[in-house]
Amino acid sequence: MSPRRPDPRLTTRLIDIGARLLAQGGPGALSTRRLAAEAGCSTMAVYTHFGGMSGLVRGMVHEGFARLQRAFSGVVDSADPVADMALIGRVYRDNARTNPYLYAIMFGTATPAGFSLTDQDRQYGRFTLARVVETAARCVAAGRFTGADAELVAHQMWSAIHGLVTLELGGYLVPPYDPDTCFESQLVSLMVGQGDAPEAASASVEASRPALERLRRGTGA
Repeated sequence: MSPRRPDPRLTTRLIDIGARLLAQGGPGALSTRRLAAEAGCSTMAVYTHFGGMSGLVRGMVHEGFARLQRAFSGVVDSADPVADMALIGRVYRDNARTNPYLYAIMFGTATPAGFSLTDQDRQYGRFTLARVVETAARCVAAGRFTGADAELVAHQMWSAIHGLVTLELGGYLVPPYDPDTCFESQLVSLMVGQGDAPEAASASVEASRPALERLRRGTGA
């Protein structure tokens, strides 16, 4: 009998299972034996694919940002850069809600004892910010944003949306200030805070809503 061919999806499966175990149960819940049992593989697979537990967690970080980057790549520039910026915020939130366990690992809120992110690991996160910087620059060039430092604008957008999404995933946003209410208001406030006119900002944010639905259906922005 020929040996069973390796499952090309095993790496991703181990990452997803490991992230869930870590986020739900902490470092004590993350063991090669439990990973192997849930993934339906041998304990050696963790070492074969990642070189050990630290490599697995690093793989979670890289995979999390890779998924975010793929999600951002679906945002196509339109004639309205502010709507594009709002869409990027929606995509960021949507990706976090789709991958909540990886989201916690990506930003160091759940890591096993003895593991810490390196500058190289964090570079994956900074790389994804490039898409936000480009869009911020377009908003400035169009006269919609008044700030001249597009990279600073991008950081402000990122930190604000990240904070709201973190509160949402933690279950801290409840009616009447539920996640959707807070998020929609936040998007408009962020655009106005960068210098956009309230009416124009509201219209652009509203225009970004169906664009996200089109991305979810795979029909483009």
